[in-house]
This record gives sequence, C-alpha cells and structure tokens, in this order.
Amino acid sequence: MAATGRWMRQNDMEQLAVLFRTAVEHQFQGRPGEALKSYDAILRLHPKLAAAHCNRGMILQEFGRVDEALRCYDEAIGIEPQNAGAYYNRATALQRLNRPGEAVRDYDQAIGLKPDYVAAHVNRGIALRALKRDTEAVASFDRAVDLDPRVAMVHDLRGNALRDLRRLHEAIRSYDRALEIKSDLVLTGFRKGMCLLLMGEYEQGWPLHEWRKRTPERTGYREYAQPVWSGTENLEGRTLFVYAEQGLGDTIQFCRYAQQARKLGAKVVFAVQDSLMRLLKNLGPGIDVVGLASQPSGFDYHIALMSMPLAFRTTLANCPANVPYLCAEPERVEIWRQRLGNHGFRIGIAWQGNRKSEVDAGRSFPLRHFEVLAKIPGVRLISLQKNDGAEQLLELPTGMRIETLGDDFDPLPDAFVDTAAVMESLDLVISSDTAIAHLAGALGRPAWVALKYFPDWRWLLDRPDSPWYPTMRLFRQPAPDDWPAVFAAMESQLPEQIKKRSRFPGTVSEGGGM
Repeated sequence: MAATGRWMRQNDMEQLAVLFRTAVEHQFQGRPGEALKSYDAILRLHPKLAAAHCNRGMILQEFGRVDEALRCYDEAIGIEPQNAGAYYNRATALQRLNRPGEAVRDYDQAIGLKPDYVAAHVNRGIALRALKRDTEAVASFDRAVDLDPRVAMVHDLRGNALRDLRRLHEAIRSYDRALEIKSDLVLTGFRKGMCLLLMGEYEQGWPLHEWRKRTPERTGYREYAQPVWSGTENLEGRTLFVYAEQGLGDTIQFCRYAQQARKLGAKVVFAVQDSLMRLLKNLGPGIDVVGLASQPSGFDYHIALMSMPLAFRTTLANCPANVPYLCAEPERVEIWRQRLGNHGFRIGIAWQGNRKSEVDAGRSFPLRHFEVLAKIPGVRLISLQKNDGAEQLLELPTGMRIETLGDDFDPLPDAFVDTAAVMESLDLVISSDTAIAHLAGALGRPAWVALKYFPDWRWLLDRPDSPWYPTMRLFRQPAPDDWPAVFAAMESQLPEQIKKRSRFPGTVSEGGGM
C-alpha cells in the first residue's frame, strides 16, 4: 500500500506539472479563458500552490474581475509570504481600483523582498504620482533608471513628475533621454514642447507643439489635398482655410491669428465651434466664420488654428496683443447695462471649467473661496458661471451673496454672447483658467485669473502679467492646491482697485488688469 501511495503522489506531481505548463501556455499565448480553467483544475489538485493563485489572479484582473483577483493574491501571500510577485500583482490590482496608497504599501513589500524589482519601482512611482507625492515618485523612477537605464518609458514618467514639480530643465533632460532611446515617442516630444512653451522658449517649443498631430487622438487635425500654410507662402489674394481643433478657450485666444492672416492679404475662411460662431462673426471684413463641420471646397492653403503661432514665428517679444480683438453686440451691451445698474464695484466671477476635460484637473476651485471678497464693502459678485459648477450657488456660506443673471443669460445655442455684453459693464472679471478668462482678455476687460501651482503653458511661470492679454493680472498658487493664498492676495489688493474706480468712475486702469 505504501508503494502504491508513493506512485500516486508521483503521478499527481507529474499531472500537476503538465497542467501548469498547459495553463502557462494558454495564458501567454492569448487564451486566458482556457488558462483560467487549467488553473482551476490545478487548485483542485493542489490548493496550496501559490503560483497558481497568483497567475489565476492575473487572468481575472485581465477580465476586469479585480476584486476576485485581489482574493487570489491574498491566498498566494498567505501561502507564501515571501512571494514578491504576489505583492506586486496585488499592488497593480489596487491601482486598478484607484487605491494608490494601499498599492504603495504593497510595492514596498515587493521591493523589500526583491530590491532590484524594476517594475515595482516604476509602478510605485506611478502610484505616488496619483497621491501627488511627486518628489517621492522621482526617487522611485531614479531607482528604476539606476537598475535599467534603457527603458524609455521610465525616463518619460520621470520627466512628467519633474515637470509637475516645476523642475523643467531636469524634465526636459529626462524627455531627451527617452527620445534618445526611442525617437518615435510622440507624447514625450509633445510634453517637452509644452515645457519649453511654459518657460517662454517659444522658438523651440512651437515646432514640438506640432507633434500633437501625430498623437493617436490627433486633436482634431485635418488633412486636405491643398498644402498646409507654413507661414512663408504669399497669401496676397489667396484663400486660407483655418479650423479650430481644441477647446473654446483656445479658439478665443488664438482667433486673433485670423486677423493677422487677413493683414497679409488673405481671404480667411475660419471654421469654429458652432457655439462660438455668433461671438466671432465680427472678427473683421474678409474673415468668413463658419461652423466647425464645414468643408469649404475652394481654398489655396489650410492650417490648424493652434499651428498659427508657429507659422507667424511668435515669440514673447512679438505676441499679437492688441486688444480688444473681439467685441460685444452693442444692443446686448445696452440691455445688460440697464439690468446691472451702475452701483457698487461689479465683479463677474467664474470658478469651474468642464469637469469632463482632463485638463481641468486642479484648475477649478470651489466657489466658497470668493467669500473673502464678498465681505469687502461695496463689492458685488455677479456669477458668469454656466453648467458645471453652477450648483455650488445653492450651497453658499451663510451671509454670502452672489447675484445671478437669470435663465435668459447665454441660452443655447450661442455661447458667451451675453457674457461678453455683461463684461462691458463690469469693473473686473475674476476667473479660474477657463474660456471666461480668455474672453475677458480678448475684450480688453480688466481681469484677474487664479492659476494653479503648475499652470497651463500659455500662462508662463511666476510673472503676474500675460504677454497675450495686456489687461490681465495673474494670481498664482505659491504651493500646490493653495487656493486660500491666491484669494488672500486678491483680498489685499482689491480695496485699492475699488478706490481707483471711485476716484475715476467709468474708467478702467491700464495694464495688468487694473
């Protein structure tokens, strides 16, 4: 009987080895369903095999059954507490579940068991980035680079963390290293360009900004049989087709280039978001504003709107900054002037961008931060907010008052027509980094813009003014997420602006948005 028992155990082990090889083959040859069945069979024979639990978890995670995968990794760790791979896999599942803090702890366990675990160092850095612990993330990426300097992706990730720490020169060097290893990393080149533009290095930055056209999303870029205008071809008597490709704020900021092209003698056909057609219809004679879906048949050259700064060789010294380059409809201005009245210091406010947009992360702020300004005697806060964020008006701090403009304020389908008219009767506009800020700047109205610590490239770094908008003043977070400091700075400076207005009623101070 003893001999028979030994033979059975040996037979089981051989059967187990065959099943495991088969499961692994299924798993790594793209047959996860068959692999899962094989691992289930293995665990019926040998329920204490940690590797089978771990691999089964990987397949479940691939199927999106992440909670079940976590239980598999827990089983593996309970059986084999020194299994670095099980901790690593558990950490990746926690990241899938948006639990980066727990993921970091598991990556630490994996690294403690296997200090040269490159993937664990990399993913630990990604989890730390999700926690906004960028300095620690850089250290994780540094360790991964030390262990294997040949992985372009790690240099790119390192560059992103350095960028968000505003260590831009180091970020650019990291991007350069990634591109040396793998020259076709389009997003890396694009991110390098964004850093250069943020630093004001426009001559180097604009060409890399063109790399957006090679990204999978292609950001609305179009191709036609007619040539792209590069800025060198003569436009006299020619038709140039310009089309918007990104957000409403981008269109409002860069529509001034349609006027620049017109000055070169071109007839301009300008395709914009349908909601902006009415606002932009008065860009000037010789500029035909059409809907974004328009496909004009007769034109000589075409260009994406965001490529026009490159075509015009724009630098900090020659930004086209003559404002206003947009105007409100006179009859709407008069209607809103009557409705608003002339009493108090009138501040139009906006605080929330499009929540669905990834670029809005960190740019918007809660409405309650305006409370310190609302308490200043004589101040009237008037909401310019539409859609996202407007619900915050129902949850104001006790005693805080904000005026709203009614349901007939900028009704669909046209955007900002009434907003532009209202701005003509305001003493100041205060906004987060949204299209509202760009509209105020385009109209030449006094505007204060609240910016996050790491701002969008167009606002540059540190300076309180904008070369794009002479009547604008920028208020910047001194540290990440520090909106109270931004509004404290506004609170300290607003009384002087009110005094200026009372001394010179009906006038607007020049430069820097008052």
